[in-house]
Amino acid sequence: MLIPTRDNTKLYAKVWGDGRPVVLIHGWPLSADTWDPHALDLADAGYRVIAYDRRGFGRSEQPWSGYEYDTLSDDLADVLKATGAEDATLVGFSMGGGEVARYMSRHGGTGVKQAVLVSSIVPYMLKTGDNPSGVPQSVFEEIASGLKEDRPGFYGGFFKDFYGVGMLNRAVSDECLEWTRSMAMQGGLKATIDCVVAFSSTDFRSELTSFSTPTLVVHGTEDQTVPIDCSGRPAAAGIPHATLKEYEGAPHGLLVTHQRQLRDDLLEFLAG
Repeated sequence: MLIPTRDNTKLYAKVWGDGRPVVLIHGWPLSADTWDPHALDLADAGYRVIAYDRRGFGRSEQPWSGYEYDTLSDDLADVLKATGAEDATLVGFSMGGGEVARYMSRHGGTGVKQAVLVSSIVPYMLKTGDNPSGVPQSVFEEIASGLKEDRPGFYGGFFKDFYGVGMLNRAVSDECLEWTRSMAMQGGLKATIDCVVAFSSTDFRSELTSFSTPTLVVHGTEDQTVPIDCSGRPAAAGIPHATLKEYEGAPHGLLVTHQRQLRDDLLEFLAG
């Protein structure tokens, strides 16, 4: 289905199954398709699964602006309203964790029963004087430069780190890498670059106390894309009623590399 937002940007969404709603928010620079195996399992388990493409990505429209978290969280609010989602569980992967955090603070967590942050960028990725475990600004500048100069080539290396692929570790197949890159290439270049600015520079630290629901934080200890010391660990420490599950040795893309473990943890958390 297509969902119009308050600025009339049309978002592509999948709604599978029946039951209490679970909203899956994808990471950068991908689409809702990354969630398909989990969406299928959750729908089979009796949940109504809503997964949508962020504006600028996948099959959603690609407006010139709106790639900061205020607008992105408004988009999430519009998705919840259009689908009639109440008592929902919000699950944000990577950049998608930012939409969850900003929705909890900007929209008061309306209609939300639980929250899940998976490999999330929350609370603050940028290395600063008061955030020494963050990622240097130069890294994000190199990402933007790589995207402008040779986006397909940049993704070739980026997704190997994303999945923890090395000389001696074939964590995913070559076909999975190609599928991921093809998904990323669906996104608009303007949206892709603007979102790098959003997820790298937005400071959610003061918004952690806005999480008023039980929250599960899942993060890999070997995440080279969003290091756990600037994200998963401080997020869990700052969110009331949060539970942290560290996946030993897991990379950023644990939706794929640790699919069964994440599925089981999601189902357990939802049932609780």
